[in-house]
Amino acid sequence: MTGRAGKTGTPGESDVSRMISTWSFPTKIIFGAGASEQLAELAASLNIKRPLVVTDPGIVKCGLLEQVIESFSTSGIPWKLFDRVEPNPTEASVLPGVEVFAGENCDGVVGVGGGSALDAAKAIRLKTTHRLPLEEYDDLRDGSKRIGPNLPPMIAVATTSGTGSDVGRSAVIALKATGRKTVIFSPYLIPSVALADPSLTLGLPPNVTAATGMDAMTHNLEAYLAVGFHPICDAIALKGVEACARFLPRAVADGRDLEARTQMMAAAIMGGVAFQKGLGTVHSLAHPLSTVAGMHHGLTNAILLPHVMRFNLPAVPERLADLSAALGVHTGGLPADAAERAIRAIEKLNAEIGIPAR
Repeated sequence: MTGRAGKTGTPGESDVSRMISTWSFPTKIIFGAGASEQLAELAASLNIKRPLVVTDPGIVKCGLLEQVIESFSTSGIPWKLFDRVEPNPTEASVLPGVEVFAGENCDGVVGVGGGSALDAAKAIRLKTTHRLPLEEYDDLRDGSKRIGPNLPPMIAVATTSGTGSDVGRSAVIALKATGRKTVIFSPYLIPSVALADPSLTLGLPPNVTAATGMDAMTHNLEAYLAVGFHPICDAIALKGVEACARFLPRAVADGRDLEARTQMMAAAIMGGVAFQKGLGTVHSLAHPLSTVAGMHHGLTNAILLPHVMRFNLPAVPERLADLSAALGVHTGGLPADAAERAIRAIEKLNAEIGIPAR
């Protein structure tokens, strides 16, 4: 099953009996507060001697990058910096980074930041060995067939709890040639190692915590609703929805709450893993809105989510009813009634954490 936006629902028993699927959970994840201190050790284990560190200006300015790469300094590992990643990355966030990688004789990539920085790092990694224009790797053009395994090693260090890009197999880049946010998709894009350190998220402001947290919620929720037989992803997605519902309000209310930050980072990873099953209409709408209006991806997802859930209710009342338990609301009565309570729970969560209704 793939991580593409698609239909919502669940197959019948006869469909399942005739289905052959590919299930894969290959990402190595080092998880826990302080995990980023292992960066130099992990780089050495991957034979990275001269890494290119890819991030955005905000990560550098707030001092977070210095914290992450401290082990490089103490270990004497020479590293080069590319910090020109945009909030919604375009070719300008990728192609100059490829030039720095080649010009400085780098042999590995370290992505540090939220989804934009990690997606740009993946695209830079791809282009170091794949010479076609980026649009040739567009998933809508069967670009995955042009992507091979000959990529330099990559370590992903997430500084937000939302996108799941540190464990995902896609990179989203807005390209002039396609006129849209373009998904580049291949299992070979999965980072070699994900360093998931919740302590790196303790300084996130409430509005960013809310928007990125609802990105994680949307990934888990849409993965559960997506068409396809994938009980492993379904189980992970339900647990991710539950974690977001319980711990996102706490993380927004108190950014220093390490337990809430830890649970939200785990939920983001769950979403990144689960949506290999698929996504849905929220993401189909959010990508063009981000491109045209420059909206934050997670915030856009959060605003759209309850509206899309209500639109989908007639098609998947039982699945939406399942989500009511994960969201911590009453599950009794008809499936449609429980489904409506699940939708209202998302609306209530949005209001509690400061997400606008429209």
